[in-house]
Amino acid sequence: MEGRHPATFMQKNLDLVELFKRRARHPQRPRSSELIRSIFTHFKYFTPAGEALVCGEAKFSGKRILVIGQEKPTFEKMRKAENAKKLNLGMLSADEHSQILGVLKQARYMDPEELYIFCLIDTYGADISMVSARRFQAYFISHLIREFLTIPIRTVSVVIGEGGSGGALALQVTDRRAQLEDALYATAPPESMASIIFRDATRIRDALTISRPTAQDLKKLEVIDQVLPVPDNLADLEGFALPIARYLQKSIQELSRFKIKKLLELREKQALAYGLPKHHGKLHELKEILEKPFKKFFYKIPPDIRVINFTDQTQVGDEYNRLPALELNQDYVQCGREKGQETPGGCGALIKLEEYLQNAQVCPHCGQRAVLDAGGWIQCLTDEDSFFEINRDLDVSQLIDKETMTQYYRDFLDKQKERSHFKESLVTGEATIFGHSVILAISDFYFSGGSMGVAFGEKFRQAADRAVEKRYPFISLCCSGGARLYEGILALMQMAKTIAAVQRLKRQGLPFISILGDPSTGGAIASYASLGDIIIAEPNALVIFTGPRVMKSRGFEVDEKLVRSDSLCEISGLVYQHLNYFQEVRGIHTVVERKAMKRELAKYIEFYFRTQPAPK
Repeated sequence: MEGRHPATFMQKNLDLVELFKRRARHPQRPRSSELIRSIFTHFKYFTPAGEALVCGEAKFSGKRILVIGQEKPTFEKMRKAENAKKLNLGMLSADEHSQILGVLKQARYMDPEELYIFCLIDTYGADISMVSARRFQAYFISHLIREFLTIPIRTVSVVIGEGGSGGALALQVTDRRAQLEDALYATAPPESMASIIFRDATRIRDALTISRPTAQDLKKLEVIDQVLPVPDNLADLEGFALPIARYLQKSIQELSRFKIKKLLELREKQALAYGLPKHHGKLHELKEILEKPFKKFFYKIPPDIRVINFTDQTQVGDEYNRLPALELNQDYVQCGREKGQETPGGCGALIKLEEYLQNAQVCPHCGQRAVLDAGGWIQCLTDEDSFFEINRDLDVSQLIDKETMTQYYRDFLDKQKERSHFKESLVTGEATIFGHSVILAISDFYFSGGSMGVAFGEKFRQAADRAVEKRYPFISLCCSGGARLYEGILALMQMAKTIAAVQRLKRQGLPFISILGDPSTGGAIASYASLGDIIIAEPNALVIFTGPRVMKSRGFEVDEKLVRSDSLCEISGLVYQHLNYFQEVRGIHTVVERKAMKRELAKYIEFYFRTQPAPK
């Protein structure tokens, strides 16, 4: 391209909402296909699997360039009547993610010294329709992130407009990462974020303030390495394309000096570094583990359980006449009547508290399940008195600078500490299962909905490192609502961090067993939780990328039965008939009741230990 000097934007004094509406999401902003035509003189298009993907091959600076672009609808396309009802325009579907995985698979057989991968990122987020959800959309996102972490080809990405959620991250974990000066890149689209945090999708300004999505914010956090200038005039296509072309040329020159092996190491190091403690290193981690283990696990009753105790027979209502005689001064719980529950569920039967806890909080009469906290899962899965917690005191205050934590977030954390018996949303530790030692990472739904923040990611990483060191199987229990939105983009990057940690386990040949509790959603299911060598789900667990409430708020139809574990496990049985589509995705291998989960785990753990070579 010919060089020129357009009138540049130079980050005018626009507040975040103006930047979002007037620049990042402006309908006449250049789209990926337009930029591709401007940057590359000869571009060969691949047949797209949908409307939100532009993919093909070009020549640039003497190299073959595999181009993958997310395509938001153009202004003309949005004005057409037939597109008015399409809610997922500009969002990559499961079909399109499958196509990208197939293209990357073929790229592995090409000459890595001649081929570069170049991604243009511009999306509201991944498609959240029921069609994509039923085709394991979240799994495709996690597998794409892992593919970009491990592919032996030099890679470059640029956020050109809007980077939304895991849909953007799926193509952004590259060797070189840039963002246009007026583009935004966030953990979730602001409407979705406002709907989740404030229960009000109109509070876009507050959501953007928490997100800190600007290019300058992201460069400071090392999510990107360069901010690219843009023209003041949104119609100036060449003014947008020229800085991108120059960045691509510069990146090719820089990356050509690195051996692929070194780049793979740097990718993993970068992914594992998101949210590291202020003082870190092997000595510091060893000190933390030795000084502060929680050596004995004491189970406490979850705060949402409403305990009923009758001291006089006259207190027993008529509705319980059909039940056996209730014992006085005995603690009971009522099925489906937990604290804070808006509408009653279950059968309403009274169950002795001790029996209820021993049955993993499942009603023996109707099978109604309460959401288990981390303590309940520890009781359910491990040998008695065998669990001890590691990194118990590691929390967000040790990982995020004080000035970046809003008062709103501090108040939120104080409320979570009142609800949970643990100090963060991930509980990690060592235990035995029928005598076999394992490492566990269990999310606690009672702490911020089991959300993934920097403390979650760092505890997961250190637990995986411990499994590698001791050669123990690694078991994760997902019971999560997604990313910790209060932490902005760093929360999203924990998806890449946990995937890199899982990849370390796989390189060492250690078994990784993933259990999907109810619910398993958001960034958790779109990262580590869907990468298990074995994936087990409890019955009726919600397994979906975007929660039903957010889907409904965005106008999408929802049928929860179709994205529950039992239904998805049936679909998983068809995966092997469509391997060209699903690639490495395997869905859910089996659905197991909570009480039988420990025995199910033992099958795989015993197989691992029995097949290990005898020590020399």
